[in-house]
Amino acid sequence: MPERVIIHTPAEIEKIRRAGAVTGEVRDAIASAVRPGMTTFDLDQIAGEIIRATGGRSAFLGYGDFPGNVCISVNDTVIHGIGSPKTILENGDIVSIDVGVAIGGALGDCAVTVPIGEISASAKHLLDGTKKALFAGIDAARGGNPLRKVSAAVESVGRHYGLGIVRDYVGHGCGIQLHEPPEVPNFTGWGGGPVLQPGMVICIEPMFNLGGSAVKVDRRDGWTVRTRDGSLSAHFEHMILITEKEAEILTWQKTM
Repeated sequence: MPERVIIHTPAEIEKIRRAGAVTGEVRDAIASAVRPGMTTFDLDQIAGEIIRATGGRSAFLGYGDFPGNVCISVNDTVIHGIGSPKTILENGDIVSIDVGVAIGGALGDCAVTVPIGEISASAKHLLDGTKKALFAGIDAARGGNPLRKVSAAVESVGRHYGLGIVRDYVGHGCGIQLHEPPEVPNFTGWGGGPVLQPGMVICIEPMFNLGGSAVKVDRRDGWTVRTRDGSLSAHFEHMILITEKEAEILTWQKTM
């Protein structure tokens, strides 16, 4: 049975387009606020203020009881990091900021990993490979292409860079709800998936590790996902609209 997809109406797409643009702006503003010496709790509070100033609300806060305005994942944290007054950002760290904004009956979702000060050559390699994988996936996301081509493009870059490709978490459809069908894996071997059709909106989000692909969930909070081997992890994400030609990046802003 073919996997279900959602084709958004022109009216919905206009709402989603606006939400995506706002979310990209919010992501950039939060990324610009990152400073060594600040706590991730401070950054989350700043993020909440930035989101509220748009007239929207955080799509993450309260989602499945998630307690933060955004996800802030430092170093070996892959995704779903929760801002904490005990976690202090330092020079040499990398921090992934995953943002969701609900506004005007739609929402946007995107992520970026930013360096703090001078980072190691291996960390730069990780960020470069993960970002390139995102854009390789976007290049493959055209109407008429099977979704597996997107997965294959992302995976190919990850393997070329020798990075661990997280398999436990994947991209997804998005737009009116935070998570819509279909799932968008960053690896192959899971089946063909649906054919991409104009009007679909999906989030492509490679999550790559400098070491192995295995991850674990923090039992204390039930949210924070870390690399099992303690290696660094990076996360880049754009929300895109499928068209008959090249995809339209809805969360495109200056940091990406």
